[in-house]
Amino acid sequence: MKVILDTNILLSAFLTNGICARILKRARHKHFSFILCEPVLTETKRLLKNKFSLTAREIAFFVSVLSEAADEEYHPVGALSGICRDPDDDFILLCVDETKSDYLVTGDNDLLVLKQYKNTKIISPRDFELLFAD
Repeated sequence: MKVILDTNILLSAFLTNGICARILKRARHKHFSFILCEPVLTETKRLLKNKFSLTAREIAFFVSVLSEAADEEYHPVGALSGICRDPDDDFILLCVDETKSDYLVTGDNDLLVLKQYKNTKIISPRDFELLFAD
């Protein structure tokens, strides 16, 4: 199963010890195929620096963890607009479309309200965690 994790999931995985951290741990253990999208990574690094005041070393550590967990690092080539009620979120829908991902895991209500984009299910971290038996 191919999965993209949204920026808010990655931030939560790094900054808290909850469901999102467990999801990232599953990615690291290859319980699913984690696709790391370049725009998500860029946004994550920016927020870690500007909003959470992490050092360059801390950010580099987190990026190395994500790179190690990822089965693929994807750089979108197309453009998409007018799909999500928040136009800033259209880039992630482009990523899920171009990679043919099975799931987009997000806590963003502007994306969750869609429930699905083409063949990709858009679900919360809690619902994604329920897909696993353990």
